[in-house]
Amino acid sequence: MTANRSSNRLLNGLSDQDYDLISTGLEEVDLPQGFHLATAGQSFNHVYFPCNGIASVIAVSPKGRRAEAGMVGREGFTPIGGLVKASEGPFDIVIQVAGHGLRLKLTALHGPVDSSPALRHLLLRYLVAFNHQVAFTALSNAAHTIDVRLARWILMSQDRMQSSKIALTHDYLSLMLAVRRPSVTIALHMLEGQRLIRSERALVVVRDRSGLEDYAGDAYGAPEREYRRLMDIEPVKTIPRVGAVAPLI
Repeated sequence: MTANRSSNRLLNGLSDQDYDLISTGLEEVDLPQGFHLATAGQSFNHVYFPCNGIASVIAVSPKGRRAEAGMVGREGFTPIGGLVKASEGPFDIVIQVAGHGLRLKLTALHGPVDSSPALRHLLLRYLVAFNHQVAFTALSNAAHTIDVRLARWILMSQDRMQSSKIALTHDYLSLMLAVRRPSVTIALHMLEGQRLIRSERALVVVRDRSGLEDYAGDAYGAPEREYRRLMDIEPVKTIPRVGAVAPLI
């Protein structure tokens, strides 16, 4: 599949003039599962604009403890530290659902960002939107049960994949939820029992998106609406299907 500007919602939000400032430096790149976009404590040289797939931003403690802090897909770019010329950080950023995208060298980003207030403003607005997602992840981890948190992450993953079928392994789900795999299995069975999803080997199939949103309750929706407000982007329309609604980002 070919990566292009319109497949990444952030790039698609740029004016033609601002896009021209960085377009010559953009290169298509495959994003296979397990590919590291950044490694904790090590310098990185590129920012990535996914057009499909999901990158997991994983906080890593000095003793090596790991937990997912956020996810990035076609709505944004990563690592966000590249915007402020911070070329390393305490995060592993790993492709969890394979896809493709565009990447840009940091040296090709900083000049256009410095010269174009509009480009800088758009990327900074995304930085704020991503911060909202991370904050609500912390809130959800503290306030919601595992099954509700799982419903939230499945919804967030579907937003970025635009498909009812999402390749989510149990290992990834356990990392997302910061729990052991048996707890993931129990939570999946709870959602299956409500006929909201179907769980197969390394695959989750969303059967009833609107029901899944109801199940997630206040765990899902606020950061997604804030993204739309900050980025001034209308929700994507999807092909109608029974029980489904358009994702929020």
